[in-house]
Amino acid sequence: MTRGRDEGGGDGGGGGYYGTESAVAYASPTIMESMMAEQHSLLLNSACLFPLPHAGMIFSYGTAGFRADGTKLLSTVFRAGVLAALRSLRTGSTVGLMITASHNPIGDNGIKIADPDGGMMTQDWEPSAEALANAPDPQSFVELVFSFAKEEGITLGGERSAEILLGRDTRPTGEALLQAAKQGIKAIVGSVALDMGVVTTPQLHWMVRRKNMGVRTSENDYFMQLSESFRCLMNLCPKGIETNGSIDSRLIVDGANGVGGDKLEQLKKLLLGLNIQVRNSSKHGQGILNEGVGADYVQKGRVSPCCFGPKDLGLRCASFDGDADRLVYFRISEANSNSIDLVDGDKILSLFALFMKEQLQILNTSESQGLNDVLISRVGVVQTAYANGASTDYLKKLGLEVAVTPTGVKYLHKKAAEYDIGFYFEANGHGTILFSEDFLFKLQGKSNDLAFSNAGSESHKAALRLLAVSKLINQAVGDALSGLLLVEAVLQYMGWSMQNWIELYDDLPSRQLKVKVADRSAVITTNTETQVLQPFGLQDAIDFETRKYHRGRCFVRPSGTEDIIRVYAEASSQEAADSLARSVSHHIFVAFNCLS
Repeated sequence: MTRGRDEGGGDGGGGGYYGTESAVAYASPTIMESMMAEQHSLLLNSACLFPLPHAGMIFSYGTAGFRADGTKLLSTVFRAGVLAALRSLRTGSTVGLMITASHNPIGDNGIKIADPDGGMMTQDWEPSAEALANAPDPQSFVELVFSFAKEEGITLGGERSAEILLGRDTRPTGEALLQAAKQGIKAIVGSVALDMGVVTTPQLHWMVRRKNMGVRTSENDYFMQLSESFRCLMNLCPKGIETNGSIDSRLIVDGANGVGGDKLEQLKKLLLGLNIQVRNSSKHGQGILNEGVGADYVQKGRVSPCCFGPKDLGLRCASFDGDADRLVYFRISEANSNSIDLVDGDKILSLFALFMKEQLQILNTSESQGLNDVLISRVGVVQTAYANGASTDYLKKLGLEVAVTPTGVKYLHKKAAEYDIGFYFEANGHGTILFSEDFLFKLQGKSNDLAFSNAGSESHKAALRLLAVSKLINQAVGDALSGLLLVEAVLQYMGWSMQNWIELYDDLPSRQLKVKVADRSAVITTNTETQVLQPFGLQDAIDFETRKYHRGRCFVRPSGTEDIIRVYAEASSQEAADSLARSVSHHIFVAFNCLS
């Protein structure tokens, strides 16, 4: 994938007017003034159509973009459309706007911007996004737009064009918000909005990345790339692998009553060797988005979703979230209960890492002469402090480099991009694998050499598998559809059942609690959010409690959206993890009472 962003745009020069040196820069003052007047009028008139919902409501842009009650987002989405057009002008590339609230309740909605590489909008622009969203009136908003454009060296007035791909999920407020986004985009002269329709979030990010690579970007192209790379991996599975009849081709998928289930219904028509049954698809109209269903519900509650029960005992099941950027697996563990055996993002990551490490070893081992023409690669796994300690121990035992970042996909993705092959997953099931362009270039060259000199060898097959993975996995963002297919291909390759996968390692029992506080900003953390700097003495108390328990680990961090402090604890038993979490929660309560 492309690493870094092309920050194209102006250099601040040209005839007393900011922007790139161009015909506009050398145009007469009268022409420039006329173009600026047209731009100002269009922007102001459009902004007046989308007033703020009510005074005192503050919008924050984070990993998930802007999120709120869907009926209160019209002004925010309009202004995000303006910002997306500015981002496209600044980079000289296509960007994306996705309207979704992912795993949130159906009444919520949101908007986030995808950068030209298909990743999330650069963090440098997040403060400006918030300033624009919270401008108190249309005139203030327009002034901020012009000021920001000047600061960024963006030429306004139509001299350059902008292109934005728009997508939305199945929420009922999506259509109205789509129209607001289009109005925002059109409020910047020369900007074009391309509506990609109802899509998953990963599809929209994939389309943006592909558009800027100069290749085909339709939904059908997405389906074809996934199905063809999946077919390649399945065809490269070892013949006659011993499975003892433990592998069942049936897979039951919970679509969270969202867009992901609908897209899987389309995709599965192109797949061979996999019997997929989709439940909780929005097309069926029998359930509510994310209510009692979805990856977030399954992973946090460790219970089966709606429409799953005793009849599914022992079967391989998976669950998407509302916009299909999260994936977890599970199986019903007891005939008369909704309890499950959960396979979360940590264990998905471990499965992928194990498979990829094996392929690299095969690739770099000559069948007759030992090591020969080794393809050197730096492989790294990126986790947050919320990753189960057992998964981190397992990955280190594989000999992999494990890095830890603050919580949030934007941090994980950025760190993973530093490696030739970078894995990242959160326990919630959001994650992917990134490949550097340099590594893929060398891998393709080695594959070509092996096809000429040793076609059909194990090394050649390993090279083909790695190339197929790079095409199957969505390198722009976590993608439940592509992740699901990679899991199925790897399980088939290894001859593993769900039981084999579950037994990869034993998760340490954990507990997460929330403590309501008056002001979350009073807690300041460091060391990737695992150590407390303030309030003074709280970290000492946490360390004291943690030392009481075998394999104990605990950290606290402030929520990014509400006045609560989140507590994570794990230990060798569930009773110990629960006790540790309660003890630390009490210390937080005491610390805040002392502050008041």
